[in-house]
Amino acid sequence: MLNSLCPCGSKKDKNNCCVAILEGKLEAETAEALMRSRYTAFTLAHAEYLMKSHHSKTRNIKDKKDIKQWAKSVKWMGLTIINTEKGQLGDDTGTVEFKALFIENGQLNHIHEKSFFCLENKKWVYKSGKQLP
Repeated sequence: MLNSLCPCGSKKDKNNCCVAILEGKLEAETAEALMRSRYTAFTLAHAEYLMKSHHSKTRNIKDKKDIKQWAKSVKWMGLTIINTEKGQLGDDTGTVEFKALFIENGQLNHIHEKSFFCLENKKWVYKSGKQLP
């Protein structure tokens, strides 16, 4: 049972949560759901999904190989959603503040970011993020 839990921390079965979104069986209905699916994509080094779920105007396809390599090189330890603003059904923008813990080169580290999301072609996408201390 434990291995079937989604890496995003939702306590849902991964196949009914983020993996279903990564595989295109479900759509991320909120900015937070997209944030969680992107975290899960990092844990699986699923660079294709990370590119696809990134806004077309801010996506850098050249980074795909580096993202995949880095995501494989770290051990992901967990995601904490700190705050969300908007990003619900009926919204066209939203923000999610999160912390993602990982171990890199034997050192515990984290990403603390306020991520900005918007709708593009009626689907939530990651637009940009602001690193926080």
